[in-house]
Amino acid sequence: MFKRLFDLVVAIVALLILSPVLLLIALLIKLTSRGTVLYIDTRVGQHGQQFAMYKFRTMVQSADQIGLGRAVAVRDPRITRIGRWLRTWSLDELPQLLNVLRGEMSIVGPRPTIPAQVALYSEHERQRLATKPGLTGWAQVNGRNNISWEQRIELDIWYVAHQSFTLDLKIILRTIKVLIRREGLYGVDGITPSFKGE
Repeated sequence: MFKRLFDLVVAIVALLILSPVLLLIALLIKLTSRGTVLYIDTRVGQHGQQFAMYKFRTMVQSADQIGLGRAVAVRDPRITRIGRWLRTWSLDELPQLLNVLRGEMSIVGPRPTIPAQVALYSEHERQRLATKPGLTGWAQVNGRNNISWEQRIELDIWYVAHQSFTLDLKIILRTIKVLIRREGLYGVDGITPSFKGE
């Protein structure tokens, strides 16, 4: 209950403070590229429940059906001019504050993943789904895309077993450092890693 209250307070305050920025980003996306302002994708949340996750669109419309598909490269031609800037500072994730308000996500937790990946999970890996997905998480501040999905899942499972308010605050503070340094955006090979299962 305390975690949920914390999530609500942070999400409401952040949305109120950032509302001018969110409106400006939405306007820039609309004026500079053809397509929707938001990218809405099906993700898997707590206990395997699916939900619609919101992001600012950073790529050309229907980008996941062309090029590298769901993978993204550092110089991916599908990324728009505004999208590259949004991705650099992770501003494309801000609409997920709405998912937090709706109770589908938390401020801190494992990053939400796609149903196709969850379908490949072992019973051990499904422990990752025992808590709500978050805007940031333990794996995000311990390598992000610079480590494999298998490593990220293990870090997330560790978080599920050890989560606490103190740990959440630590993750939030470390997230600020990761964002400022722009660490782990596209992986060590310049392309986001994919999950292939056991």
